[in-house]
Amino acid sequence: MDHAVAHGRPGLTGALLAALPPLGFLVVFFLWPVAAIIRLGLLGDGVGAVLASADTWGLVGFTVGQAAAATAVAVVAGLPVAFLLARTSLRGNGFIRAAVLVPFVLPTVVVGLAFRSLLPEGGVVAIVLANAFFNVAVVARSVAGVWSHVDRRAEDAARVLGASRLRTFLSVTLPVLRPAIGSAASVVFLFCATSFGVVLLLGGGEYSTLETEIYLRTVQLLDLPGAAALSLLQVAAVFAVLVIGAVTRRRQAAARMRGTAETARRPVGGEWAVVAVAYAVVALLLVPIAALVVRSLSTVDGWGLAGYRALAGTGYRGSLQVSGWEAAENSLRAATDATLLALVLGVLASVALVSLARTKARPGLVDALDTAFMLPLGVSAVTVGFGYLITLDALPGDLRTSATLVPLAQALVVTPLVIRMLLPVLRSIDDRLRQAAATLGASPWRVWREIDIPLAGRSLLAAAAFGYVVALGEFGATSFLARPDSATLPVVIGRLVARPGELNNQMAYAACTLLMLVTIAVVALIERLRVASVGEF
Repeated sequence: MDHAVAHGRPGLTGALLAALPPLGFLVVFFLWPVAAIIRLGLLGDGVGAVLASADTWGLVGFTVGQAAAATAVAVVAGLPVAFLLARTSLRGNGFIRAAVLVPFVLPTVVVGLAFRSLLPEGGVVAIVLANAFFNVAVVARSVAGVWSHVDRRAEDAARVLGASRLRTFLSVTLPVLRPAIGSAASVVFLFCATSFGVVLLLGGGEYSTLETEIYLRTVQLLDLPGAAALSLLQVAAVFAVLVIGAVTRRRQAAARMRGTAETARRPVGGEWAVVAVAYAVVALLLVPIAALVVRSLSTVDGWGLAGYRALAGTGYRGSLQVSGWEAAENSLRAATDATLLALVLGVLASVALVSLARTKARPGLVDALDTAFMLPLGVSAVTVGFGYLITLDALPGDLRTSATLVPLAQALVVTPLVIRMLLPVLRSIDDRLRQAAATLGASPWRVWREIDIPLAGRSLLAAAAFGYVVALGEFGATSFLARPDSATLPVVIGRLVARPGELNNQMAYAACTLLMLVTIAVVALIERLRVASVGEF
């Protein structure tokens, strides 16, 4: 009997067939648009002038500077929370885990308005804090996953030999955590460098990053060669960060493999000080959320629900072409379509990657496919949306004018998240179960259907919920692609904020609060479905 079949494996051919749909989607809706931008950037007449401009490198400097500052704040704030989640066994840690995740999945326009209510003048500090607010969860949850498996015996030995807690952490624990911290920091830097909604809302027209400048040149100035040149710079920078992240992630995986069982316990001595700092960080994360709710209920006449009632209309003097509730319906419809598509593509990609690993395919092939599927996370949604505008007219029906383009763009963002949540779960399933099923006569695909998928069911539901809320709040690409008569709620919020009138502001804050409440409900569901020790995000 064929070795692959005996173990319930679909084989190399089946794995490659499973990979074809997600790879085809990636080529058409990601690689082609991005390649078109690179080509336009290289061939455009004004590219040299753009790249030689001092203003361009000022944009690069501000983009890198604010991203580096936000990353530093996120790392410093996230490490105490990682300790709390990984090393302590305290009542309420489940709430902490969920509370930290909420900012990460909040729509960017929601966070931007939340910080605008706290810091009305906006500016650099507001941008840095808002980006750090988003990404504390990346540091806390990524590092906690490794820290919970670090052997305590080396730390205890150092303490017995007279080392202080600080020296023990710096000499024993930190070297083991460094790959995880580096991997998390590279991801956070990437997210902050490509931040769009936050900078757009808090920059006040005075501060711009590469991301917002690409949007400005495309939508308002119609300077496509200049926007392409800036996109080219951004793609090059993102690729460099992805390479660094891949190296640190590989080291992180090795560190995790060297770990032991979970070592959570009740804090002792000076550990309580770290716990107190972690609780303070979580409390600070809740401040913008509370401020947003308060602002949505505040009117010129005192407390009231005027903003929520106004969602039935189109804003001050007809600022919108759709009502707030119609925009919410558009968001729900697009997010549903995007999530269903992403689930199909994500499951096929995960099955292909696991199957290739089991058939002893070349490790380089598996790594290359895995990296390819993750690429959409590393390139800004604004760049991809810009790419759609200059390429998709070549497809039948000219998708640029179709409402289906929004869920397609959202699915591109959601699919890598589904893969990252599902793939570790499929890899962790004991292969002896598959062998037993194959011995009893089950075909390879029946093994997948009756063993792998049911065991990964909870993670699949969590991935669907996580993907849905990300699609619901997607703003970067959607701001390019949504038609005025089919605008989603995040796009409507952005337009309301840009228009004059107190009613528009009240509507924007009310809509943000509704999006936030949906996000919190979905995060609670994700935590209930969470599978311990496996999966990411």
